[in-house]
Amino acid sequence: MTDGSNPGSRAQGRRGSRWIWLSAVVIAVLVIAGGFAAIAKPWTPEFRHGGLTVTPPPDTGQVFPEVAPARSDAPAPTVAGIAAALAPVIGNPDLGAFAGQVTDPSSGTTLWSQDPTKPMIPSSTAKIMLVAAALLTLPDDQRVATKVLAGASGELVLVAGGDPTLTTQPAGGYFTDGARISDLAAQVRAAGKQANAIVVDTSLYSGPTMAPGWDPIDVPEGSIAPIEPIMIDSGREVFSIDYSPRTSTPALEAGRALAAELGIDPGAVRVDPAKQTGTEIAKVESAPLRVRLHDMMIHSDNVLAETIGRELALASGQPASFAGAAAATSAALSAAGFDVTGLHLADNSGLSVDDRVTPKLLEAIIATAAKPTGSGAVIPAGTQARPESDPRAAALAPLLDNLPVAGATGTLAPRYARFITQNRQGAGWVRAKTGTLSVASALVGYVLDRDGRVLTFALMSNDRPPEVSRPALDAVAGALRDCGCS
Repeated sequence: MTDGSNPGSRAQGRRGSRWIWLSAVVIAVLVIAGGFAAIAKPWTPEFRHGGLTVTPPPDTGQVFPEVAPARSDAPAPTVAGIAAALAPVIGNPDLGAFAGQVTDPSSGTTLWSQDPTKPMIPSSTAKIMLVAAALLTLPDDQRVATKVLAGASGELVLVAGGDPTLTTQPAGGYFTDGARISDLAAQVRAAGKQANAIVVDTSLYSGPTMAPGWDPIDVPEGSIAPIEPIMIDSGREVFSIDYSPRTSTPALEAGRALAAELGIDPGAVRVDPAKQTGTEIAKVESAPLRVRLHDMMIHSDNVLAETIGRELALASGQPASFAGAAAATSAALSAAGFDVTGLHLADNSGLSVDDRVTPKLLEAIIATAAKPTGSGAVIPAGTQARPESDPRAAALAPLLDNLPVAGATGTLAPRYARFITQNRQGAGWVRAKTGTLSVASALVGYVLDRDGRVLTFALMSNDRPPEVSRPALDAVAGALRDCGCS
C-alpha cells in the first residue's frame, strides 16, 4: 500500500521554504459512493497482537486530493488557546497512562505538555527515530546488494546483503522496486555456471534473530520474521498481504527461491553463517534508501525497519545486530543534539514491549523536521525576527513526507475515515506515524490548525487496550486541527 506518489522525486524537490513543502498536509479528502479511498491493503490492525478486530472494508469510492500551501501569515497559537482546545479531550480515562507534547515549530515554542520526559512504550512510533537517524547518517540513494558467487564443488553462494525486499513476483512484490530473484537467476545462466547446490551466506548479521520483548506468535500472525540478511517480500508467505504469515526460515526460503529459478533441487540449499568466497557472477540491488524508508513508514513494516537499522549499524562501526542497530540509532540522535535521556531500545521497529522513549524526544524530531528553512522561509507571525536556521531541518524534511495521512494512506487509512463516526475533523489534515501494541498506542506527527498554523505533536498512551486508546488519541489530534488557538 502506498499513497500513489513517488517518494524519490519528492525527496529531491525540497528547496527553499519548508512551508511550501509542508502544504502536503492540506489534503481535502472528498469521498463519493458512501465510502472512502480505494486503498490496497488497509484492513488489518497494525499489529495483530494488539488485540484489534479485523473489519471488512466499506464500500469504496474515489479520493480527490487538493493541496494548498500552509499560510505564511497564520497567527501564532498561544499556550492558553491550546490548553482550552485540549481540555475536553486530554482528561479522557481511555487514554490510560498518557503523556505528550505539542509545539509550534515555526517559533520553537512548546505549547502544551504532560509528562513529556516520562519514558513510554513507543510501539511503532519508534520508527521515527530510525528514520531520523538514517537521514542524518546515510546517503539517501544508498542501496543494498545481493550477490551470487561461483563456489566450490558445484555450489553457488547466495551472499545475503541485508535486503528483505527481494521478490519472486515478475510484476513486482510487496515493496516498491524490489529486486527480483529472476534477474539474479538470469545473470547466473548468462555466466554459464552449472551448479547443483546453493549455500546462503548469512555472515553479514550477528546475534539473535528475535529481539527481547518480541512474542514468537507474531511470526505466524504476520508482524515479524526472524531477522536474517536476506528475505523474499519481508518473509511473507503471501506477498500481497500486510499481515500474511511469515516464514521462520527467511534466508533458507530465499535460497530455495533461487534454486527453483535455476532448476536446482530445493533440498540442496543450506544456510551457512560463515563468510563464503568465490568469483561474483550475479548481483541485484534494492531500491534507494529514500524509497525503502517511505515504504517502511507507510506499511509500518517491522522487518524492513530492523534491516535498515542494521545498515545504520554497519555504517556506524557497530555490529549488525539488534544491540548494534539500537546503539547506532541512539548515537546518531545524540550526536545531532537530541536529548536521548530515558531512551532504551531493544529493537528499531517498536515491536518490543521493552522499548522506552519520551514524548519529548519523538516530538522534538518532528518539530525539527517541520522548522522553516532556506532563503524562502517566512518570518512566523507573532515573532519579531527570523529564527536561526537549523541545519538538521533540511536533512529531516523527508521524514514528514513519509507519514501516513489520516483517512487516506498507510496505517492511518482506516482512522478518521468516513465510515467512522468519531474524529472526522482530522481526515486529510492529521499526518502522523501510528503505533499499536496490546499495551500501548501512540500518534506522532503534525497537523494544520484552523488558522493555518503547523503544529507538531507526540501523543502516547500506555496501559489501555488499543481499541480503547486509539480513538482517544485521534480525538486529541483532531482537537488540534479544530483549534483556532491564536
